Amino acid sequence: MPVHFTADEMAARKRRLLAAMAERRLDGLLLFAQESDYWLTGYDSFGFCFFQCLYVGSDGRVALLTRAPDLRQARHTSNIVDIRIWTDGEGADPTRDLRAMLEDLGARGRLGVEFDSYGLTHFNGLRLQATLAGLAELVDASSLVAALRTTKSAEELVYVREAARLSDLADRAALAATKAGADEGEILAEMHHAIFAAGGDYPGNEFIIGSGADALLCRYKSGRRKLSPDDQLTLEFAGVSRHYHAAIMRTHIVGRPRPQHVAYHAAAREALAACEAELRPGRAAGEVFAAHARVFDAHGLARHRLNACGYSLGAKFTPSWMDPPMFYDRNAFVVAAGQVYFLHMILMDSATGAAMCIGRTYLVGLNHAEALNAVELDLAIK
Repeated sequence: MPVHFTADEMAARKRRLLAAMAERRLDGLLLFAQESDYWLTGYDSFGFCFFQCLYVGSDGRVALLTRAPDLRQARHTSNIVDIRIWTDGEGADPTRDLRAMLEDLGARGRLGVEFDSYGLTHFNGLRLQATLAGLAELVDASSLVAALRTTKSAEELVYVREAARLSDLADRAALAATKAGADEGEILAEMHHAIFAAGGDYPGNEFIIGSGADALLCRYKSGRRKLSPDDQLTLEFAGVSRHYHAAIMRTHIVGRPRPQHVAYHAAAREALAACEAELRPGRAAGEVFAAHARVFDAHGLARHRLNACGYSLGAKFTPSWMDPPMFYDRNAFVVAAGQVYFLHMILMDSATGAAMCIGRTYLVGLNHAEALNAVELDLAIK
């Protein structure tokens, strides 16, 4: 079937969205985040790098405005019936096509807009506001679908658990390939092979890999090296199934670990356990971060830790697999059952050049959090 979920599941999502729109007194919604389109209709494409908009009316009508290359993509992957095309050309302005579509659909009143999304550039946002002036009142609704997506259904959790299984396959492949003289590219290749060969998908962002001094980096960068006889390797990656992510973070040691590696690893495990204890229904995201900070600061590691220690995971598209909410100081978001989070304990000591990271994915249950992957947290020394 073109959509990876049952008709009942998709209908339930639509009912939840329409209820949230009614609560905000919205007559319609203009969706630009690809994650929103996928969640609501199954539409699966990277065509959001160009202008496209999914309209949802308070009466339940749904219509997609996109480019010609995504016409068949939408037909094959989604339950959208009304698909309209804007034409590329010199001086083309798809916001005018959007206005024409909205007028045809009788859209008026208060329209929510996903202004905070990668699918709506500032340039097109300005054109959108100018073109729709006089047609409707535009209000920011960037967080509306994102909030609905945070708590996963039973059908979604099937893919989350599969993503976790795939992440463990990649984890084992990376460890097996890690040794003195190994090329970072070979390690990456083994990790991706493990996921793709088992039916997984591309991740929302590049896998992070860095050894030596680059083990202190939290982002992927171009350029790779071979592991030294005494080295450190930081990896952050995700298994992905139907765009649902389950992430893992590790620092492996090649040869002799430094004293900092052993001490930092013990502190990171302690911090992870403290955060895990807070990750339960009714606790605020800021309380999870506070546990992270409390442990690291007690070990004298405040200057080496980050100002956030995790975030929500779900069905995400490029450029990032990170979903809100994030665990940072005083974040009042309340954790609930059925939510999926990645907790990462990251220590980057620029003074000594030592790195140590531990991270894994959790499903929040009724009373506690269940670790979905990376069950073994011992320091790996190859």
